[in-house]
Amino acid sequence: MSSNRCAVCKYFRRRCPSNCIFSPYFPPNNPQRFTCVHRIYGASNIGKMLEELAVEDRAIAVETVYYEAKCRVQDPVYGCAGLIPWLQQELNIAQSELAKTRAQIALVSANYVAFQQNDVDDDPCNSWFS
Repeated sequence: MSSNRCAVCKYFRRRCPSNCIFSPYFPPNNPQRFTCVHRIYGASNIGKMLEELAVEDRAIAVETVYYEAKCRVQDPVYGCAGLIPWLQQELNIAQSELAKTRAQIALVSANYVAFQQNDVDDDPCNSWFS
């Protein structure tokens, strides 16, 4: 057996062929990546998916499947969709903070303009030239 088998071939304790479809995406130094994906989707389904995709699309597909599997392991009911309410709450908080900051900027700007006008009106030199 080769010492540089991919994580999939190590998991199944088989020889890793030179044209192994899994080896570019499931390196031997990260076996938990494959274990997570295998638990949710199964190795044969991932293999079929990779075979159907163009070579240039496989890496992003594996990243996506891994992310989805990781979310599904963390939240078996909602998976990735479970993040949507959290993200909406974060967006609402950010929008609220932005509105407060804009209001503070408007208040400071109005006070500065009022201060400038009062400073000019109170200047005794200005009354001499009027």
